[in-house]
Amino acid sequence: MKSVALPRRPEVTVTAIGFGGAPIGGLYEPISDERARDAVDAAWDHGVRYFDTAPHYGLGLSERRVGAALSARPGRTLSTKVGRLLEPDGADGSLRRVRDYSRDGVRRSLESSLERLGADRIDIVFVHDPDEHGEQARAEAVPALCELRDQGVIGAVGVGMNQSAMLAEFIAETDVDLVMCAGRYSLLEQPALADLLPLAQQHQVGVLAAGVFNSGLLARPDPGEDATYDYRQAPPEVLSRARALAAVCREHGTSLPAAAMWFPSAHPAVLGVVLGMGSADEVRQNLALVPPPADLWRDLVARGLLAPDAIVPE
Repeated sequence: MKSVALPRRPEVTVTAIGFGGAPIGGLYEPISDERARDAVDAAWDHGVRYFDTAPHYGLGLSERRVGAALSARPGRTLSTKVGRLLEPDGADGSLRRVRDYSRDGVRRSLESSLERLGADRIDIVFVHDPDEHGEQARAEAVPALCELRDQGVIGAVGVGMNQSAMLAEFIAETDVDLVMCAGRYSLLEQPALADLLPLAQQHQVGVLAAGVFNSGLLARPDPGEDATYDYRQAPPEVLSRARALAAVCREHGTSLPAAAMWFPSAHPAVLGVVLGMGSADEVRQNLALVPPPADLWRDLVARGLLAPDAIVPE
């Protein structure tokens, strides 16, 4: 599988498809260690070399599982996140998430992540969902990570969010190397075209497109009534749009998941897509999706289902 270097940190590379570790942390349902390991193994066997996780995913469970699966595999690129510290929650050993974007919080979070991952260095560290904490994240979290990057403790600094506007602010105001944009540059909706992507190109900041199935809505050829969007049940108008997209895909002999997976990476600012996958079957199914025919994209634009200025696959 093709690997792409970060524009500002060419020593750090990501594969065109990355493995998102939220599902193996139990995002939608509890899964066994064996199933989680099979998912990571299947991704590796299919050429995936970029793996993303976070303390937030399963209260550290995803980090531990990713770390164990990759411990004896050189040549991987690993990312995790800061912004949610895991702290004891009672005498039973359970943990709770505490938002913390301070300099000290970043260092404590990263130290704990290194331990859970069984690693001595992390390639990419993202500031995770600083939506209501933007000022502190810009003033403390990002500078703290940049210091660690300059010391060689980590390879690159990023920010990951479910919105594009604040990501654009981080690019304009801080020294980040890349951003992870979840759900806001997808086949369903492309607000990042207006703010994030042009600025990323201007500043040579890489973009990873995550949430390209919009938390499940675009993951099936025929979205059902139970389809989720932004991690909750899809509103009727959103579900209707997804079904319209699916109908056009069928007319062109392709599927909604195939179009959703292949669309974002056509933009020159996008280095690759990150797919959350919770089983070996999901991995094999997603990585078997072939690019849709070129006529599909023109038809979607003509029907008002895709932004006319979107850059589409050739």
